[in-house]
Amino acid sequence: MSQDAVIGIIGGQGWMGRALGMALLERNVVSPERLVISSRSSRGEAYRNWPGVRCVKDNRELVALADVVVLSVRPEDLASLEVELDDKLVISLLAMAPSQEIANQLGSRRVVRAMPNAAAEIRRAYFPWFASPQVSVADKRLVQALLASCGTARELPTERDLDYLTALSGAGPAYPALLAQSMLEHARGAGLSEEIAREAVMQTLVGGSLLLETLGTEPGDMVERLIAYDGTTAKGLRTMMDEGIVQAIHRGLDAAHRAAISPP
Repeated sequence: MSQDAVIGIIGGQGWMGRALGMALLERNVVSPERLVISSRSSRGEAYRNWPGVRCVKDNRELVALADVVVLSVRPEDLASLEVELDDKLVISLLAMAPSQEIANQLGSRRVVRAMPNAAAEIRRAYFPWFASPQVSVADKRLVQALLASCGTARELPTERDLDYLTALSGAGPAYPALLAQSMLEHARGAGLSEEIAREAVMQTLVGGSLLLETLGTEPGDMVERLIAYDGTTAKGLRTMMDEGIVQAIHRGLDAAHRAAISPP
């Protein structure tokens, strides 16, 4: 697949389609003239700084113009897509839609499934992807370049891995947001002002995450080290663990994984 391929994003005004399209343009991965988006609701206001981007309302027109088609619609909308890809490369961002279902619906065996998360908007997404056997090495190089524009892209060996990561990394900020909400409610209850409570929680979570990323060590090593200090943090960690925080997280991930598993 040529690096000069025209990229079409079905649903290019939705949150993920827009994030990917903007990242491709801002990082010069794709020139405006090689990007086509479709949207039922608008003529591409998000792309007004790139007048060369073609905006269409008819998905069949997009397919005719594009060499690579990105699906960025709701999973329940897949069945209503009346397009024929004639074995063009398709990159699906849909959860719960296996490769075979996409191939059957769109008429292409060159299917890549990818699972973004909301951090794509700030170019910090984890973007795992799985390619069907018909996807060529050249196709894969192009897919990696396109998806890496939004953060870290990683090819996976099995589609089963992608189903699991739909539940884990696909949740994006949802799990940290739940922790932040709980901490913020507690801080408010302790009498802190809204400004200080929010600032303290966000800096604690963001700073701690960046430190873990920078250190590159096992998170459990830091937990054990802090418990060994036997200070205030150790008291908090022990209580959370005794109350079942680990088990609750595992049960939540299990539930999300069950919902994400592709049908046989």
